[in-house]
Amino acid sequence: MSRKRKLYPLEYQREIVALVRSGRSPEALAREFEPSAPTIRNWVKQADVDEGRRSYRTTIRDREELGSLKWENAKITPRSQTIH
Repeated sequence: MSRKRKLYPLEYQREIVALVRSGRSPEALAREFEPSAPTIRNWVKQADVDEGRRSYRTTIRDREELGSLKWENAKITPRSQTIH
């Protein structure tokens, strides 16, 4: 049976990221709050990308736009014409 991932509100993630940036370790925050240390580190990395501090990942905004474009493309492209 697979585990269902818990989704945390974006504002909650931002608060945790701010705590890491203020000097708290992801491990200490994981003990105090629910998300794991690797999850918290991923949030910090993604926040860095979204804020222009890192550039090797896709921003959340870009991912949302890509998803929207794929959805629109699927609506206008007949299945027989999709390239596999």
